[in-house]
Amino acid sequence: MEATTPKKSFFKKIIAIILGFGPGIFAIGYTIGTGSVTSMIVAGSKFNMQLLWVLLISCIFSGILMFAYGNYALLTGETALFGFKKHFKFGKVLAIAIIIGITFGQWNSLMGILGISSNIIFEILAVNFEGLSAYKYETVLITAIVIIVIFYLLMLVGKYTFFEKILVIFVTLMGMSFVLSLCFVQPLTIDVVKGLLPTIPDVPGGQMLVAAFVGTTMASATFLSRPLFVKGKGWTIKNLGQQKRDSITAAVLIFIISGVIMAVAAGALYYQGKEVTQVLDMANTLEPVAGKWAVTIFFFGALSAGLSSIFPCLLIAPLLIADYQSGELDTNSKQFRIITFIACLVALIGPAFGANPIEIQILSQVFNVFVLPIVILGIILMLSNKKVMKDYKTSLGVYIGLYAALFFSLVISYNGVIALLDYF
Repeated sequence: MEATTPKKSFFKKIIAIILGFGPGIFAIGYTIGTGSVTSMIVAGSKFNMQLLWVLLISCIFSGILMFAYGNYALLTGETALFGFKKHFKFGKVLAIAIIIGITFGQWNSLMGILGISSNIIFEILAVNFEGLSAYKYETVLITAIVIIVIFYLLMLVGKYTFFEKILVIFVTLMGMSFVLSLCFVQPLTIDVVKGLLPTIPDVPGGQMLVAAFVGTTMASATFLSRPLFVKGKGWTIKNLGQQKRDSITAAVLIFIISGVIMAVAAGALYYQGKEVTQVLDMANTLEPVAGKWAVTIFFFGALSAGLSSIFPCLLIAPLLIADYQSGELDTNSKQFRIITFIACLVALIGPAFGANPIEIQILSQVFNVFVLPIVILGIILMLSNKKVMKDYKTSLGVYIGLYAALFFSLVISYNGVIALLDYF
């Protein structure tokens, strides 16, 4: 009995640490979904580790923005859009524009997420049931409907803590799956080092992937929703230190998990000269190295990433609207149910039309960058407002980081416009 007690207590401590993760888990849920997974895999398969520097810079800026928005909420008791509306002269127009822009990007992303998740489940089933291949469209569509109905029903009964714990489970499974995949294939160390040097691939699609990287890693929804999640956690001004650590932890985990996904794709695909165009391409080249298990492990990680993103994407529109109205989210309200139901219908558009979910996902991430400069400028103005912040003074280092993030977002937005003009 004495020998087993320490093991149990240690195991319980590990579980407690995982389940004790704060609002940063939503940041990971928003950021590392199938959009991020797709972008990282496509980039790794096409350009090796060349875009690792974009990921690193995006994660640094993401950490700063999460910290800034979280501190604003704890110090003022207000949420972001409600604060914009209250304190800015044209705050109402700005807030509405942000809601429309972010909702458009996230709902487009939701189409790709549901499409890829449904395709992953189909591919796993097709491995075991060969006759199912002739009914791909029907199977994918039915799977998509089942997934979105289950998530909608969970949305109706869930609270903040419920959503948080489900996300912790999915994110943990996702991280473990991709780390396990990395054990089978790795990129060359020199390629990882070179990837930290800023360069943009001078090939078709290079600029779009850079924009997609930033769109998925520096997601505006992550920062704007943070005040609501911080309040939902029950944190107050006494939790400023905890809020800071949570922001840093979230940014570090986003970089590690995303970097691992890119490394797996580089090791498995780039060196063989193969690119990703369909969902099955994301795992098939692992098969010669690790057999059928590689497909299962890799798809399980991608599926966990997709499912971890559905909750945040369904939540974003009611979150932003509730933020604008009063700064409080009521998951039992009629408004919440109607908006999330509309989001579920939008999510089914991609699978219903049989669209390529990978293309949808990449494009949706590019659209996300255009609202980012406004979101960054908004928090800079709020933190600079003495009437709002009263006696609290933001450090020079945070301001430097925010202005650097603003400049970076403007450059990437311009890059995104050029990429979309070339695409269309």
